[in-house]
Amino acid sequence: MIWSQSGKTREIDLQVRTLAHPGRSELRLDAVLSALSDPVRRQIVSQLADVPGEQACSAFQLPVSKSTSTHHFRVLREAGVIEQHYRGTAILNSLRAADLEAQFPGLLRAVLQAAIKEASATATAARPQAGQLNAEV
Repeated sequence: MIWSQSGKTREIDLQVRTLAHPGRSELRLDAVLSALSDPVRRQIVSQLADVPGEQACSAFQLPVSKSTSTHHFRVLREAGVIEQHYRGTAILNSLRAADLEAQFPGLLRAVLQAAIKEASATATAARPQAGQLNAEV
């Protein structure tokens, strides 16, 4: 792209930053299962499944550092679980639900249901039971 300012002509390189994703036919079950084996990555996938469209990485409240969250997003992208692309300086994420369903029917639904059960069990275990709070005092 060439533009002029104050009579000076400048050339600007408008390279589009792209991120590599496996194609639908390149999705491997072992890579997908490995990516979904981590609780932080399941949290990301669950959040993407709950909200239609795209979400920026900054929309996720993850219990890890920014560099670690970047790693988790990369693992999910390279396994083909999510799609990422740049919009300005932000990276937007979307769940590749249709591709996963086409390659591994029912897998994503089963993982999401298991994640809900796991989160519910964890929340229940963290709450004090009736009478337990008084017994500890």
